[in-house]
Amino acid sequence: MLLPLADNNPLRSIRHAYVNWTVIGLCVAVFVYEISLPERTAELFALAYGAIPAVLFGKAELAPELARLPGWVTLVSSMFLHGGIMHIAGNMLFLWVLGDNVEDALGHKRYVAFYLACGVFAALAHALADPGSRVPMVGASGAISGVIGSYLILHPRAPIKTLVWLFIVELPAWLMLGIWAVFQFLSAFGSAGGAGGGVAWWAHVGGLVAGLALIAPLRRKGMALFDRGLAPAPRRGPRIAMRKGPWSWR
Repeated sequence: MLLPLADNNPLRSIRHAYVNWTVIGLCVAVFVYEISLPERTAELFALAYGAIPAVLFGKAELAPELARLPGWVTLVSSMFLHGGIMHIAGNMLFLWVLGDNVEDALGHKRYVAFYLACGVFAALAHALADPGSRVPMVGASGAISGVIGSYLILHPRAPIKTLVWLFIVELPAWLMLGIWAVFQFLSAFGSAGGAGGGVAWWAHVGGLVAGLALIAPLRRKGMALFDRGLAPAPRRGPRIAMRKGPWSWR
């Protein structure tokens, strides 16, 4: 288990990553609504707004009372639903720590387009891996995989405070996120239909590839890739330097 807790990577072009905060707020608000529903109603809600491969490709149809959105719109709506507390907690933690620097590199408006594009590409990758599936895919992890891919290209040397099982260590982004990326590919190729244990692995891979491909052409003019022109972040010093994430060094 690898979880980012904080990074030492100050913003350079914007003061506040309010788009990233808004996405987190929307996901949390929708999740609170989901858990307020009776169990059966929550299942129907996921069917109506989740991305169902068989529906997307015309192999199945939802009941009329559930067909609230065209299939292609669920590629977007599914990004804001989650299947449980650990699902949303892990996703929002990655987004909290990494998303603001990607928004910094893209600017607010382009970050919106980038995030949605990565999420849509991820959902399509999952659907193409198992086009006959009638199970709704929900979650922001495909879009967040795009954020992870772009962070790898932008800031591979940034130190990330990481929870590794029961230990907290500082790892460079290329190592921490690289291990995560390799695990996604291995899991996708090793799982039938690209889904195992309820995880849509091909969505992670699709989002990651989209993030890797889109960050260079969409980034702000003059925004360097691979931390070029930046001195490595100091590894020693005041512990409060790790400013991001809900945890501090103390």
